[in-house]
Amino acid sequence: MSSSSTALRWRHVEYPEPHKERTRALLAAHPEAKDLCGHAPSTAAWLVAVVALQLTLAFLLRGSPWWLIVLAAYTVGAVANHALWVLIHEATHNLIFRSSAANAWMAILANLPIVFPTAIAFRKYHLLHHAYQGMEALDADLASPLEARLVGNSAWRKATWLLLYFAAQSLRVPRLKRVELIDGWYVVNLAVEVAFVVAVVAIGGAKALGFLLLASIFAVGLHPVGGRWLQEHYLTFPGDQETFSYYGPMNVLAFNVGYHNEHHDLMRVPWSRLPALRRLAPEFYDPLNHHRSWTRLVVRFIFDPSLSLYSRITRGDAGRARGDEPAVGMT
Repeated sequence: MSSSSTALRWRHVEYPEPHKERTRALLAAHPEAKDLCGHAPSTAAWLVAVVALQLTLAFLLRGSPWWLIVLAAYTVGAVANHALWVLIHEATHNLIFRSSAANAWMAILANLPIVFPTAIAFRKYHLLHHAYQGMEALDADLASPLEARLVGNSAWRKATWLLLYFAAQSLRVPRLKRVELIDGWYVVNLAVEVAFVVAVVAIGGAKALGFLLLASIFAVGLHPVGGRWLQEHYLTFPGDQETFSYYGPMNVLAFNVGYHNEHHDLMRVPWSRLPALRRLAPEFYDPLNHHRSWTRLVVRFIFDPSLSLYSRITRGDAGRARGDEPAVGMT
């Protein structure tokens, strides 16, 4: 590790995260924005279609050479599995159906091609990210101190971290001691995923499962769509802005997940209406820094020594913005 990496620090603040205040101002200026909130049951059809696509590809590739499986996983499978992560995110916020249980089942279904049983765990930790943005003890979106220190600002370490980001996320769980991970829904998620993996191997063999595994690894890592994880909260622009949107063409294949400021401001707006929110309130979003290319961001993050896992804003308890603690169970 370079000596410069040991001097890296998070940017620590004690003021609240910015979204609660902007939400109040936005709704005061545009009360009609509330009409964009609600459920989008049609999302379920998209979810089923993407799951079907991945299962079809896995079956068709079951007898293919590994080079073709890797190529298909990187070019198509990763984009599809990233889309499934976005749909799990929609279910996490109960934006598909009214019933929390129905949304949980949608998340578990979307989880199938991802292979790793993470849908229910994601629900628990992601809702805390909204309530405690930048708070180390509760925001799983932040790297652990050990994780940030090991990666430093070395290009090859950052590239390796992106490649293994799926593992890095799971290793953050023990840090979040105030969250009970295992409950009935988690067990269901695990059992369904194990049964699915057994079925995939029985029907399609190791190569079918390998395609899905590689697609999952690429979807959250060293891939253009991996830029989404950097885009959302990494400090890639001067100033104190800590949440960033992406307005590039990949939103078409990623269910508008790039509209991240809009999502944090009004979490009850489903993916299909986020562009409408931006159009409704341009005075709030046009002045904000934003990204146009995930690929360019990934390359810059790797090779720019000024960027690292420390390129985040952190805050203490005084920085808690929302007065209501989100439920981390399924009720």
